[in-house]
Amino acid sequence: MTIERRKFFKGAAASLLGLGLAGGAYPFLEARWCRVTRVRVPLRNLPAAFEGTTLAHLTDIHHGPNVSIEYVRHVVDMTNALKPDLVMLTGDFVHRGHPHIEPVAGELARLRAGMGKFAVLGNHDHWGNPADMRAALVSAGVTLAENRGEWIERGCNRLRVAGVGDLWEDRQDPASALGDADEGDATILMSHNPDYAEYLTDRRVGLMLSGHTHGGQIRVPGYGAPILPSRFGQKYAQGLVEGPACPVYVSRGVGTAGPPARFFCRPEVVHITLTSSA
Repeated sequence: MTIERRKFFKGAAASLLGLGLAGGAYPFLEARWCRVTRVRVPLRNLPAAFEGTTLAHLTDIHHGPNVSIEYVRHVVDMTNALKPDLVMLTGDFVHRGHPHIEPVAGELARLRAGMGKFAVLGNHDHWGNPADMRAALVSAGVTLAENRGEWIERGCNRLRVAGVGDLWEDRQDPASALGDADEGDATILMSHNPDYAEYLTDRRVGLMLSGHTHGGQIRVPGYGAPILPSRFGQKYAQGLVEGPACPVYVSRGVGTAGPPARFFCRPEVVHITLTSSA
């Protein structure tokens, strides 16, 4: 277990203990009160043919003892109702246990997106059985984008969708992921852990999508998250953040790790509408 993970769980548990005395069962209810967060995000070099393209960003499902398959089914239904062009899945599909891989993949198979479904694994997927998780995702019709990418084309216009391996448990090869993209192309890179943005130097990336931090799960009004599994403080807690090489959108995620509770940090499916840079 990493130091960051131990600190995150201990801190979340301590925060929850204090909040539980004041809020009773509310944090446990909020953990299943998933919302749709709608945002417009500029993407550098976005061709006119892709203006208004929509992405459904799902991350940190954590199906397992504390996140039921019924809840995952509800989230999939929410996502399909958005009718996204692309579905982007940024890892932590299961909370370790191998028995949870096939059920969650079965639900992800129901996701619908006209331009495709793409995924990278997270640290929890690696702590379980990453080979089986990858195989299950492929069987569910999901394209794996770990250190690789694909072009989405509309006529003579193109958009690069790519990803890298998990920062804690895998390797990151943005050169392979971006392929023959040049600095005039529109590119989206998936990385489970947003901290990778601090080490990314490839200026071809126009937008990075991440999860991992859960928004902290427990947030104190006026302060933020007491504990985050990040080396960069509150910077990559949630929302649209400016990284050294590109903007990063960090989703609070769908499920929970550690205590099955949230406070002022509702789970979310992020619905992103791409627009050309101002």
